[in-house]
Amino acid sequence: MKFCPKCKSMMTPRKINGNVIYKCVKCGYEDEGPRSQIISSKVKHSETERTIVIEDQQLPAGTQKMRGVLCSKCGNDEVYFWMLQTRAADEPPTRFYKCTRCGKVWREYE
Repeated sequence: MKFCPKCKSMMTPRKINGNVIYKCVKCGYEDEGPRSQIISSKVKHSETERTIVIEDQQLPAGTQKMRGVLCSKCGNDEVYFWMLQTRAADEPPTRFYKCTRCGKVWREYE
């Protein structure tokens, strides 16, 4: 990470003709980067940030069945629901629903 000497904003690396050039997003100042630096766009996630894949017969722990929530796809009013903390700890959890008839999954933020 590199910061602009003029305005102190963060500079982003770009590869131009095989050379790494840092450009300020705020004032446009450019600076040549080191020759040995590698720019990578691959993001590595920790185990807690991975996506949950729900298979046909598998539901997350704590899943409950309830009535009164309508599925927008088939109109069924019986769903499975579970809650996960998907945002910061001081935010309310996200409630997920899965239709018992068609299997559509959606979420609701509280």
